[in-house]
Amino acid sequence: MKKAISVFSGGLDCTVATSVYAQEYEIHAITFNYGQKAFAQELKASKRICEKMGWSHEVIELDWLDKISNSSLNSDEDIIEVDVNDLDDLKKSSKSAENVWVPARNTVFTSIALSYAESIGADIIIVGWNEEEGATFPDNSKEYLNKFNELIDVASPDNIKIEAPAIDLNKEEIVKLGLSVGAPIKESYSCYKGEDKPCGVCESCLRRERAFKKLGI
Repeated sequence: MKKAISVFSGGLDCTVATSVYAQEYEIHAITFNYGQKAFAQELKASKRICEKMGWSHEVIELDWLDKISNSSLNSDEDIIEVDVNDLDDLKKSSKSAENVWVPARNTVFTSIALSYAESIGADIIIVGWNEEEGATFPDNSKEYLNKFNELIDVASPDNIKIEAPAIDLNKEEIVKLGLSVGAPIKESYSCYKGEDKPCGVCESCLRRERAFKKLGI
């Protein structure tokens, strides 16, 4: 069976994206610890999902990224709480994105994933990048995906491609996709704050909750 590396936080997007390829590929999930407040919960979710789906799982420690980041995700700064009505306001959602931005996070994650892919002979790297978050996070955008694949064509001797099946989807469409491929969505965790019960007021929680409500779930 062909092999795939999944950049895996245990969240909604990566759970759905990885599940799309679960029947065709042997999945090797990697979870990064960069000092984020939600790491303990992300780890629990990641382990739970990988055990259920039969995927291998490994944690990669990025202490240095924790040290240089001043993001509210991994510092003493408070995570911004937003109103659901502000999610589609680009100015307000951009402020929230700036608050949780970790320096070059996806570039670091994907570069490490490429190294792992080369080492085990994987054909693809799976990521949960999507259109809704790509509006305010440049490293979730379709342009970023295309540019990174162009870089791999030049930088790697192997024929490896980043696959982002949600790149043109909003959260509601991601949930629909997850249901269609049997993704273990209920096992995923998406809260920025890392509490046992998701806070329901951070941007990640609100986008997830809105998607389920729109679908009547």
